[in-house]
Amino acid sequence: MSRRKSSRQQTPSGAAARGPQAKPLRIIGGEMRGRTIAYSGHFRTRPMKERVREAMFDILATAVRGKHAIDLFAGTGALGFEALSRGAVRATLIERHFPTARLIEQSIATLGVGDRAAVYAADAFVWPRQPRDWTPWTQTPWVVLCSPPYAFYTERTADMVNLISTLHGLAPAGSEFVVESDQGFDFERLAALGEWDLRRYAPAVLGFQRT
Repeated sequence: MSRRKSSRQQTPSGAAARGPQAKPLRIIGGEMRGRTIAYSGHFRTRPMKERVREAMFDILATAVRGKHAIDLFAGTGALGFEALSRGAVRATLIERHFPTARLIEQSIATLGVGDRAAVYAADAFVWPRQPRDWTPWTQTPWVVLCSPPYAFYTERTADMVNLISTLHGLAPAGSEFVVESDQGFDFERLAALGEWDLRRYAPAVLGFQRT
């Protein structure tokens, strides 16, 4: 069944490193609806717009239940926490920016989901290649949530395609993939993985696929 930040040359400091949305984000559905997630407003973090996140999970619907959510480029962790709230049994959140990863840990503690969620302060491009026994990971179908900086689709196109393809090859049967891009990315680059159901919420495009 088919369905589904930009680079800067210098690092701002202080208030310049924060955007206009430097406030907590809320979980919009499920058992934790209305609970908040820590968000620093740092320029490195681009939370998915709430209307797009709501549309994503409305489309996934019950397909999230019983899955292991893998939130790549996690940022605030909003996608992983939303998946937990809507019935995912576990969430793994990958975020390479250490201060942001610590905020995810803070949210895990605040939400009381330490037994179901873990954050890896790691580069999402490298994480799947790190040595590990994948056997325990393949006991439960995944819902892979990929919402990277949009610039990666132009600056690291091959890396993005390789990352999604690698996880697609590792994912247990019945897993779900949701990839968010902007309208400049051609999902034909992922055609070898099968057909994608594309939904547009300008400037975002969501691609959905089940393995």
